[in-house]
This record gives sequence, structure tokens and C-alpha cells, in this order.
Amino acid sequence: MTARLNSAQPYAIGLFRIVAGLLFACHGAASLFGVLGGAAGTKGGTVPTGAWPFWYAAVIQLVAGALVLVGLGTRGAAFMASGSMAYAYFDVHQPDALWPIQNGGELSVLFCWAFLLLVFTGSGALGLDRLFASRSAAGEKERASHPVAA
Repeated sequence: MTARLNSAQPYAIGLFRIVAGLLFACHGAASLFGVLGGAAGTKGGTVPTGAWPFWYAAVIQLVAGALVLVGLGTRGAAFMASGSMAYAYFDVHQPDALWPIQNGGELSVLFCWAFLLLVFTGSGALGLDRLFASRSAAGEKERASHPVAA
């Protein structure tokens, strides 16, 4: 049973990455464009352009979420996303109460830790990171097989 689960691990990580990236990108799209119900607390509206920190957080959510979704630059995008959610928790939620269940910060905490996990695991299967890695590895192998003339 363990061997089967281990062989499916890259696919499970890939699916986890896709779902987390999609949900994160949806938050950014809602805040920036007013789709999917709009930004939280705006009754379907958007966050004002350039408003600190909400507009910048929405841009990070949209861009990092899309990159994580397709698995391109996953570790870097997930690091940015994780950091933005840590900031959101400690700056926006934590001053209201200590525990996430009390201050409404559960989603920020979950996104923070989910993206931090992806920093360490990488994109898993089904991501563009793997496609480019296999192409560059094939190119390196081909270059190594041809001697350099002096």
C-alpha cells in the first residue's frame, strides 16, 4: 500500500497545487475585477487601485495563484503567496484576537501553510516546471554528448 501511495505522490501534489493556485487566483480576480462576488466587504466591488495593502495583495494573489496553478516558477510564486498570507494574518487578522477561529484568519493561515508546503515540495506532476526541467535536462544531455572543438 505504501509503495502505491508513494508512486502517486507527485500527482497528489500536482492536484493540490492546481486547486490551491486556482482558489488563490480567484481571490485576486475577485478583488481586482469584481468577479465571483467581488472583493470581501465591497458588496461585489473591487479594491481601490493602489490601496495598501489590499490592492497589492490582490495582485500577488492573482499572479502567484496563476503561476502556481499552471506550475510555472512554483517555488518562487508559492514563497511570495505564503509570505503575503503571513502578512495578511499578522497585520489584518491577529490584532483582533489570538486564534484564527476568533479573528477570521483561518483562510490566511491555511493558504500560508499550503503555499509554504509547495515551496518545499515543488510543483509535483502536471506542471510546466517539470516540462521545462525535462527539456533543459535533454538539452544538457545533448550538449554533453558533443565534444567542444578547440
